[in-house]
Amino acid sequence: MAHCILSQVPVGVPISCDSSFRRSVLKTHNVTLHDKSWASGIPFNLKSANTRLRSRFVVCMSVQQASKPKVAVSPITLEDAKEPPLHLYKNKEPYTATIVSVERLVGPKAPGETCHIVIDHGGNVPYWEGQSYGIIPPGENPKKPGSPQNVRLYSIASSRYGDNFDGKTASLCVRRAVYYDPETGKEDPSKNGVCSNFLCDSKPGDKIQLTGPSGKIMLLPEDDPKATHIMIATGTGVAPYRGYLRRMFMEDVPTFKFRGLAWLFLGVANSDSLLYDDEFFKYLQDYPNNFRYDRALSREQRNKSGGKMYVQDKIEEYSDEIFKLLDGGAHIYFCGLKGMMPGIQDTLKRVAEERGESWEQKLTQLKKNKQWHVEVY
Repeated sequence: MAHCILSQVPVGVPISCDSSFRRSVLKTHNVTLHDKSWASGIPFNLKSANTRLRSRFVVCMSVQQASKPKVAVSPITLEDAKEPPLHLYKNKEPYTATIVSVERLVGPKAPGETCHIVIDHGGNVPYWEGQSYGIIPPGENPKKPGSPQNVRLYSIASSRYGDNFDGKTASLCVRRAVYYDPETGKEDPSKNGVCSNFLCDSKPGDKIQLTGPSGKIMLLPEDDPKATHIMIATGTGVAPYRGYLRRMFMEDVPTFKFRGLAWLFLGVANSDSLLYDDEFFKYLQDYPNNFRYDRALSREQRNKSGGKMYVQDKIEEYSDEIFKLLDGGAHIYFCGLKGMMPGIQDTLKRVAEERGESWEQKLTQLKKNKQWHVEVY
């Protein structure tokens, strides 16, 4: 077996490996590399490749060894439950969790800031992929003096085993909500999003109030390991899909061996706004027959009419294939801002009519078959 060479080098220093080896850049996390580790591309390099890092870990290993390794996870007892955990902690009695890390995900040219936030729940607030946590930010509810802030829901962006694969953490993908006065163009902190700014400003060791988990509509059906899953997201709506894909392609889960097709459509503003891009490209590299990845960059790409490329334009581009997959039983998921749905629905309706089908009847059937999953906010 080829061995790994692990060393820390400053940015900009050239690195050479034997021709039979390849290199991969990893970010430092509290994860031990072992024989079954994904030495390239697991949660460690979360930013897109255009973002420079202060320090890097370089791992050289044989291509053959790196092609299909998976990461051991624990505790496997997380697979035992027959039903998803729901509302283990409620608003009046939340769980006190701890911030592990907060990392900016996007590059300098992204409009706005999005952060990857890892939370330590000690294994006390288990969840399934596709569920959400509630966060109660500190402070007083401005509309109810003397009462705590309202809970805010965030889709969980990790598998049930968390980024450290030990079942003790969960990750959130949070865009900082900032308000700019339309007249002055200046930021008005009094109108900024309370919870998103609290989370993005958090430091390791900070305590947060956690509720949940909640939600069943976005749970990943696992009864058929050969099923097709079409995942459509805008921005931070990619969060639940990151959890799905880690479970499908990264983790060595004894009870779930995915052999179907996962197809991700992600819409963002530009290349610097892409989220978890390196992870997704790693899956393309290692599982080309089981994973597809299409990106819509509205400020960099043009659709067939010459307008901005939105995620619904990508759906239209592959509409014949998508409709055939749906006819064959594929699941389709939508997650992101609620404003994404009208354009997508209009596109699907138009395509259905061009095919001589009634979209209303088709949608009714998809819902009846539990193939249609929507979570927008």
